Amino acid sequence: MKITRAMELIATARIGKAQVRVAQAKPYTQKMNDVIRNIAAATGSLSHPLLETRDVETVGVLIVTSDRGLAGGYNSSVIRLAEAAVIKHRSEGRNVRIYAVGGKALAYFRYRKYPIERSWLNITDTPGYGDARAIANVLLDEYASEHVDAVEAYATEYVSALTQNAMFWPVLPIQPPDVEGDAVIEPVGYTFEPSAEEILSRLLPRYLEGTMFGMLLEASASEHAARRRAMKAATENAEEMTRLLTREANQARQAEITTEISEIVGGAEALSGG
Repeated sequence: MKITRAMELIATARIGKAQVRVAQAKPYTQKMNDVIRNIAAATGSLSHPLLETRDVETVGVLIVTSDRGLAGGYNSSVIRLAEAAVIKHRSEGRNVRIYAVGGKALAYFRYRKYPIERSWLNITDTPGYGDARAIANVLLDEYASEHVDAVEAYATEYVSALTQNAMFWPVLPIQPPDVEGDAVIEPVGYTFEPSAEEILSRLLPRYLEGTMFGMLLEASASEHAARRRAMKAATENAEEMTRLLTREANQARQAEITTEISEIVGGAEALSGG
C-alpha cells in the first residue's frame, strides 16, 4: 500500500507538468497551420511529395505506449487498436512495417512474432522535441525511399485527467490544414522569399515533427493520468484488504481468548468439584 500510494503521488505531480507541456505545444502547431494555409492561399494549391497520396502496398504502423506498466488499461487499449489495424491491413493484402515507441508495444509485438522495423525506448515518460524529431526523421526516410506508402500512428489522446482515448493519427502523407470552410483565417499578404514552394519543402518536415511532438506529449500525460487512477485504486483496495484482515485477526484473537477462558473456567470447576 505504501508503494502504490507513493506511485500515485508521483503520477499526480507529473500530470500537472505534462498538462502544461501539452498546452504550451498547441500554439506552435496552430501557427504552423496558419502559415501552411497562407501558403496555400498565395499559391492557389499545395503540391509536395509529402502531401501526395499513393497506392498503398506497404503501411507503416507507429504504436506509442509506455515503457513501464502499472497504468491500468492505458497500454492494452492502444495495442488492441493497433493490432486490429495490422490484422485488417494484412487481410487486405498490404504489407505492414511496425515502429514501436515504448517497451510495452515492443514486447507485445515481438512476442507475437511481428517484425519490428525500429523501436524507441525510455522517451515516453518525459518526451523531448529531439525524440519527436528522431522518430519523424525515420518515418520521413522510410516514406521518401518508398519503403512505405503511408504511415499511421496509434497513440492516446489526452482529454482530461479522467478521460484518455486510444486514437488513430494519420501521419504520412501529411494531411494539410483545411483551406476551405468557415474556420479558415483570412490570408495574410506575405511576400515569400525564397519561393512559397521552397518554404513549404522546409516547413512540412517541421510540421511533422511538431505533430509527432504533440502526440508524444499527449501520450505522456495520458500515461501519468492512467497510472494515477490505477495506483489510487490499488491503494484503496489495499486499505480495504487491511481492514478485512485486521477484522479477521481480531476475531481470531477474540475466539482464542474466549476458548482459553472457557478452558480455565472448566478446569477450575473440575478442581472445585473434585
